[in-house]
Amino acid sequence: MKVIKITASWCTSCIIMNKIWNEIEKEYPLTVESYDLDMDEEEIEEYNVGDLLPVFIFMNNNKEILRIVGEKKKEDMINIMKGNDII
Repeated sequence: MKVIKITASWCTSCIIMNKIWNEIEKEYPLTVESYDLDMDEEEIEEYNVGDLLPVFIFMNNNKEILRIVGEKKKEDMINIMKGNDII
């Protein structure tokens, strides 16, 4: 499972979610590609990222199967991923 993680250095929710996401990455086998909204515009153009950050796009065989947008509690992130057979 590949996860595209899109954040921005100025985004308060992204800073909060980075700590939570680092914990999730240690607990579950996910391949993560991290991008900065301002620095990696060309790389993330195809993902149609809106104004709300952070964005976590879960990919299987290069097909999007789940998108989580915005700040979430760790338990909520895990429940969403479990409910969609990600973990």
